[in-house]
Amino acid sequence: MAFGEQPAYLRVADDLRKKIVGGELPPHARLPSQARIREVYGVSDTVALEARKVLMAEGLVEGRSGSGTYVREQPVQRRLSRTGYRSPTRCTPFRQEQADEQTRGTWESSSERGAASTEVAVRLRIEPGEEVMRTRYVFRSAGEPTMLSTSWEPLAVTGRTPVMLPEEGPLAGRGVVDRMAAIGLVVDNVAEEVSARPGLAEETLALGGVPGHAVLVVSRTFFVGRRPVETADVVTLAERYRIAYHLPVR
Repeated sequence: MAFGEQPAYLRVADDLRKKIVGGELPPHARLPSQARIREVYGVSDTVALEARKVLMAEGLVEGRSGSGTYVREQPVQRRLSRTGYRSPTRCTPFRQEQADEQTRGTWESSSERGAASTEVAVRLRIEPGEEVMRTRYVFRSAGEPTMLSTSWEPLAVTGRTPVMLPEEGPLAGRGVVDRMAAIGLVVDNVAEEVSARPGLAEETLALGGVPGHAVLVVSRTFFVGRRPVETADVVTLAERYRIAYHLPVR
């Protein structure tokens, strides 16, 4: 193969991708069989198989057991704007999206005590193994799961207080800022990092996606001064959202 020349399987995948994007192979259309790809492009079974694997990894097609490989209908990507934390109701990506779109979503949650892992301990600036309250969420819009979240709060801060359980008690569901204020702690800054990675099988299954496809992870930590009081990971399918930041310049 000459320098700069694409491998055969990538050339086949590129041509099929153009047909999908251009509408020649519309959503739900069956992808040409392995035998047909071999015949049309003059390639081996191995090349035909690898080309299909590329399209599956890109989320353009999906296999159906006993039926074949079909073009996936691509979701319309939604813009999730992050504009700071002036309003407690807009502190999480999910709640900001609900406010922006003037819709009312729902969520399910469960909380349990646990020991902080090394990663969580670093983020909360506590010792590994210290006790934390871990809360898992599934957020839904129009009944469909849109985001997952796991949060950790050090029980050295919230233990034996009315806000120890984030979704129970007098301030259930009010968010970190209001809950911490109720125990005399003023949240005054927050750090957010956005990253992408292959989704874990249980994450993509819960979100209605395809195992292995990329997810966006918003890692967020609330601080009282320099002391972290909550850290969380919010996970959503990358093909469904793009995150845009619009922040004031001081």
